[in-house]
Amino acid sequence: MSNTKNTSQSPSSQEEQNPQESHGTDERGTADERRPAPMEVLRGARAQLAELTGLAPESVTSFEQTEDGWTLEVEVLELARVPDTMSLMASYQVDLDQEGRLTGYRRVQRYERGRTDARRPGGR
Repeated sequence: MSNTKNTSQSPSSQEEQNPQESHGTDERGTADERRPAPMEVLRGARAQLAELTGLAPESVTSFEQTEDGWTLEVEVLELARVPDTMSLMASYQVDLDQEGRLTGYRRVQRYERGRTDARRPGGR
């Protein structure tokens, strides 16, 4: 048996098979103008916040694309206690530019893990 893989494809057909390796423009513009995918932004935001604060993000509770980039709300464990329901949690607002680089963050709320969200109407 012989290998029948065709390696003499035209450049355009190779780009169709490997769209991420293509260069030039597509419906979103050039590769340099491409906004990162939402999951790339989420992963990057979590990693950048952890590096800056030393706190490990537990979850992303809000995620929004804006004109300037992205805004997320991330929950982190600030102080572990026993029992776990008494641990001190915090929500941080994280702002990123269009490329997914962190431009600012701030703590918007602290609460015990076992408490309800008092900020939102109707919380129980």
